[in-house]
Amino acid sequence: MALKRSNNYGISAFLVSVFAHLLAIAVTILLLIWLLHFREGLAFKSDIKQKIFNVHPLLMILGFVLISGEAIMAYKTVPGRRKVQKILHLILHLIALVAGIVGIYAVIKFHNESGIPNIYTLHSWLGISTISLFGLQWLFSFFSLGYPGAKPTRRDRLVPWHALFGTVIFFMAILSAETGLVERFIFLKLHRNQEALVLNFTGLLILLFAISESNLRRIICSNCTMKHE
Repeated sequence: MALKRSNNYGISAFLVSVFAHLLAIAVTILLLIWLLHFREGLAFKSDIKQKIFNVHPLLMILGFVLISGEAIMAYKTVPGRRKVQKILHLILHLIALVAGIVGIYAVIKFHNESGIPNIYTLHSWLGISTISLFGLQWLFSFFSLGYPGAKPTRRDRLVPWHALFGTVIFFMAILSAETGLVERFIFLKLHRNQEALVLNFTGLLILLFAISESNLRRIICSNCTMKHE
């Protein structure tokens, strides 16, 4: 009976992961269309300050949200031993963390050069809280779960807590991304035009990606539970 359940979960995980990857590709395409076609492009140094700001949504969505989701899906999409999947999981989360830090640096640089105050909106509060918790979670995971000297018994006890806090932080990242898009929509005073449609569809697809990733996370945790039974 346990084998049958595992197979069912395997099929579901494959379908969900394919759907999530398609959503990630679609979000990436829409994001690049928005930033390159409608919003002047990208740059860390430019007289056109909009280009500096654009680095922020690119790294926060593409790097922090999507790559973070890929880190979870690595357990189902990367062939190989569990140890290899775990290392890739850790590396992808590190890439997401670095992308998030650089993305926050970009928006602070934009604010400072444009004379705009920093960290005064709900979006910015959520973003700072999320990146801080994400960093702490990564350090905790490295020393408690990924570090070669960690005891197996300790790992078994901490894995459920790691998964729980990981889920909370991931959805904080999604909420930060969505509030950021809404904030930008209002700031740019968009109406019923092509840019507004691109921005709205980007937000909807990010939400669907989060739902897909959450279901895949549940499947992975269920499989892990069955392996320990």
